[in-house]
Amino acid sequence: MSTDEVPWDGLDRCPDRMVYQTRPWLEFIAETQNARPVILEVQQNNAAIGWFTGLVFRKLGVPIMGSPFPGWTTMYLGFNLLEEVPRSELISPLIEFVFEELNCWHLEMMDRAVTEDELEELDVDFYRQETFEVDLTLPEDELYQNLSSKSCRYSIRKSKREGVTIEIAEDAEFARDYYEQLEDVFAKQNLVPTYPIERVATLIDKLLPTGNLLLLRARGPDGTCIATGIFPGYNRLMQFWGGASWREYQNLCPNEPIVWYAMRYWKERGIEVFDMGGGSEYKRKYGGRRIYVPWIRVSRFGALEKGRNLARKMHSKAQKLKGRLRKLKGD
Repeated sequence: MSTDEVPWDGLDRCPDRMVYQTRPWLEFIAETQNARPVILEVQQNNAAIGWFTGLVFRKLGVPIMGSPFPGWTTMYLGFNLLEEVPRSELISPLIEFVFEELNCWHLEMMDRAVTEDELEELDVDFYRQETFEVDLTLPEDELYQNLSSKSCRYSIRKSKREGVTIEIAEDAEFARDYYEQLEDVFAKQNLVPTYPIERVATLIDKLLPTGNLLLLRARGPDGTCIATGIFPGYNRLMQFWGGASWREYQNLCPNEPIVWYAMRYWKERGIEVFDMGGGSEYKRKYGGRRIYVPWIRVSRFGALEKGRNLARKMHSKAQKLKGRLRKLKGD
């Protein structure tokens, strides 16, 4: 169905609904990836029991269904269900529909509710997406005690002593502040950011008016913006979408108080789970547990998967080369 025909209010009432499946986020993906949103109704006995959300786009001429796709800075899409239906029962019909009816050659999907056990009997490939998950239903003092004493609670206390303050941002300059700091973060490894500043600006333009996006700045004692953080939140889930800071101000420890502020902010608004958006080891200090979500990959033709893996390796090498060239130019 077209986006104008989608019963958005009904979808948004699904208990498993996430911010990535809302209309503004899909518009963000569509605009930044030149993709077309596709919403499929899931029926049982001629009655709607849920929906599938994805976007169709072309890469090197190949039609692909992403739900989501790597590089979209979007963690989860997949299904929203009104009833308790095993998602494993829906995956094979979905693959057949995407290949036969939508004429796509490749499908990728990461649904946070799909488990590895459900996929054991299905002939699909997947890899494990790691992330850390924090239970925000715990009392605030318990959440604080779960933070690492040396690398997290210490930093929060020190930043306060040093005069660092955290503020909510709603101005047009935030995208520039965040991106300049992000470039500095990547420059430490002779790399460049994996997405342009326009991606950040579009995200803010689409999501900030909805109230589902929290933008935070850390300011030093002289008022300088020294760190930034981006945290979408909706229904039960909040996520760490991105964070950055200037290397020269690391001694003020601005990053930890930004994350702690975001945790309390979304907890106060009923959010129950903090998904840290990846499994990097440094995220362990925020008191979460490591979880794995299967990212499904299915190609209609076997050669596509080999080509996809080769393209990812080439892209990685290109990013490193850009970083080296940038350093040689003295930027």
